[in-house]
Amino acid sequence: MDIAGFPGVVGVIDGTHVRIIAPSEDEAVFVNRRNFHSINVQIVFNAACKILDIVAKWPGSTHDARMLSESGIRQLFERRYVPANCHLLGDSGYPCKPWLLTPYLQPRQGPQLNYNRAHKTTRAVVERGIGQLKRRFHVLHGEVRLRPEKVSKVIIACAILHNICKVRQIAEPLEDGDEDEDEDNDEDGGEEDIYIPQGKLAQSGLPYRANFTNLHFRQAVAPCLLRTCDGMLTEQVLRMGMVFDPPGYPE
Repeated sequence: MDIAGFPGVVGVIDGTHVRIIAPSEDEAVFVNRRNFHSINVQIVFNAACKILDIVAKWPGSTHDARMLSESGIRQLFERRYVPANCHLLGDSGYPCKPWLLTPYLQPRQGPQLNYNRAHKTTRAVVERGIGQLKRRFHVLHGEVRLRPEKVSKVIIACAILHNICKVRQIAEPLEDGDEDEDEDNDEDGGEEDIYIPQGKLAQSGLPYRANFTNLHFRQAVAPCLLRTCDGMLTEQVLRMGMVFDPPGYPE
């Protein structure tokens, strides 16, 4: 997956909220920062907007970085099931890791600005993917009137059916645009307000990102056709994430 000249990308990660009715238990933890009840869904797309990994079990108040820290996808990378020099791209709500590259908060002219531009273009894949998923299964756009654990199953079922549609080349419903229309997506520019805790979420990838930027982005990179990168993360490896992401609802 090489979009806008950003090398070694195997997927793009983000979170999206699915609105639910107020649950009868632990109601407060399901209220997200937009002040409605939801399930926060972690999702990874490839260049074709096919879902590679999804976690749909966290209450709406859960931060994206927390979901990542407890997820199987983190275990896959940190236990080195994934080849070196393969990366996920995420927004500034995630900690920067050697395997998860995030944008610079205040990029300087030159390599850092080139990096951010390529990062933004490549990361747009996840916004398009979420938009396609929710347009195809409009239940995910409205308020799902089920218990949270059942909502999680509905989300997973929609994700599986989305991938089947992709494989069988089933056309999407008519649409106005590709972007996710929900208000839960953050825009670039609010990074300074985001606090990344230490421990499992520490920003251990900052030196790696600096070297990566200087190596690959000294010059502006022109957009190019998609091409497979060496050591690409396969869907079979990503499915191993289910070993670390138990299907049960988090306590």
